[in-house]
Amino acid sequence: MCHACVMDSVKNKMLSRRGFLKATAATATATAASTVVSTTPAMAGGHSQVADMTHTLGEDFPTYFGEQHLFIEQKFNYAEHKFNLNEIRVNEHTGTHMDAPLHFSADGHSVAEIPVENLVVPLAVIDIRGKASEDPDAQVTPDDLKAWISEHGPLPDNCCVAMNSGWDKHVQSDMFRNADADKVMHFPGFHVEAATMLMEEANVAGIAVDTLSLDHGPSADFATHYAWLPTNRWGIECLANLDAVPASGATLVVGSPKIVGGTGGPSRIFTLM
Repeated sequence: MCHACVMDSVKNKMLSRRGFLKATAATATATAASTVVSTTPAMAGGHSQVADMTHTLGEDFPTYFGEQHLFIEQKFNYAEHKFNLNEIRVNEHTGTHMDAPLHFSADGHSVAEIPVENLVVPLAVIDIRGKASEDPDAQVTPDDLKAWISEHGPLPDNCCVAMNSGWDKHVQSDMFRNADADKVMHFPGFHVEAATMLMEEANVAGIAVDTLSLDHGPSADFATHYAWLPTNRWGIECLANLDAVPASGATLVVGSPKIVGGTGGPSRIFTLM
């Protein structure tokens, strides 16, 4: 069959489907008019605010290795084909993204195997903006966790503990990677002792950072990655907008990809408050 014939066939099927959907919608509207319509908001637990925690991902988004990791090629365009379609090639660990346990383990959960109940979780935000503004190599330590617990009480069951270093404001500049003359990066992260404390003294589903890595920039051994991920807990890197959420009381929703064997992937992440 010729290319033009295929395109005509596709368009005809789309138009037929639109007609079917319009008819279905009209029927549903008529049915709803004769029944009692619930006015319960379609938001869990009475949450009334939503904060987007995801950076917009483009081909120039800064990456850990300093190389382009997202490539977008338009395959079809509306002017010529009457629909748009892009082909995307992306490194799994680009933009606001999930680190699945498999990323740093031999047989941990892939991104597709993470239980969905571990992707909608309470959020605890550890604010280290003060020390991060003075020292780009600052880390979340056990003392930071103890201070949060002293003020807010025990960490919620199955929560995500997120580091707010204020680093997301640097995402449009070289400061986000903050590499020195020796190509060593300098940005905040989780100290391995803090990760160990969370594993031993709390039930935590994941940790999150607003930087390029769970480990701080100068790390040469990825100690936090290797301690945390093999326990089938996940991580999030390049989280955005933590200033918009409270230290406690919010719910994090992680829209991670569901790809067989995936070690992570760009994710749409938001918070319900």
